[in-house]
Amino acid sequence: MARSSRIPFSTDDSLWLAIGLYSALVLVIGVPLAMIVLWSFADGWFPPALIPTAFTLEHWRQIVEDRGLAEATLRSILIATTVTALSGVIALPTAWAMARFPFRMKRAVEMFVLAPLIVPGLVVAVGVGQLFLSLRLAYTVPGVILVQLIGTLPLMIRLLSASLGTIPEDLLLAARALGASPLRAMLAVVLPLSVPTLVAGGLLTFVESFQEFDMSFIVGAPLVETLPVRLFFYLDGSGIRFTSAAVVSLILLAPVLIVFVLAGRIMRDDVMASGMGKL
Repeated sequence: MARSSRIPFSTDDSLWLAIGLYSALVLVIGVPLAMIVLWSFADGWFPPALIPTAFTLEHWRQIVEDRGLAEATLRSILIATTVTALSGVIALPTAWAMARFPFRMKRAVEMFVLAPLIVPGLVVAVGVGQLFLSLRLAYTVPGVILVQLIGTLPLMIRLLSASLGTIPEDLLLAARALGASPLRAMLAVVLPLSVPTLVAGGLLTFVESFQEFDMSFIVGAPLVETLPVRLFFYLDGSGIRFTSAAVVSLILLAPVLIVFVLAGRIMRDDVMASGMGKL
């Protein structure tokens, strides 16, 4: 019998593994985040200084007093919430059909649904831009919502189809045998079992919609200004304003952190993992 070439993992290695993982986390996330925080309070930061020579709250005051920023933030939250709700409503029946019903050219349909995940958002936005102009959806909030749905629906459908495919057929047959209609069986059996995936997919959809730039910029700007688009205007061609951009970046990051912190407190770890595991 051939011996395995894998090196056994012992508990003595856990310390070094933890050091490596946390070091990578600090380098990938901690250092860039610290740089952004320092830039948001910097009042002069020139080489070879490793930290700003002076600090100020003036950059935060200017951004907070900007009425356009508040409007862009509220608009981004509204659009992200709407996109998340519509993605769940549209993706659930679509995923159910793809997971449970065989039909001709099913593989081609699956590839078509997943195409927006492969094609860059910029290409998608340019492709639908002319269509939205003819339909008078360009430079409108509904147009931005629709173009963001193109990018968020494939992920939600993929998550739900993987989850719904694991539901035992016996549960549905038992519900029907007890007199439940097809709709009642869906509401009583399928929907509760899909909640973990719906929530996990909803979180990913909200974050993706809130931070989406390419499609929102091409279809909506300058009349429909979301928070990422507002951030782009702080990096205009006349000169990169790192201090203002750092403040807006932290504001853009805050709702995302709040969503995941609340989800972690409200949901159990096994529920969250079951939903994310469908990726």
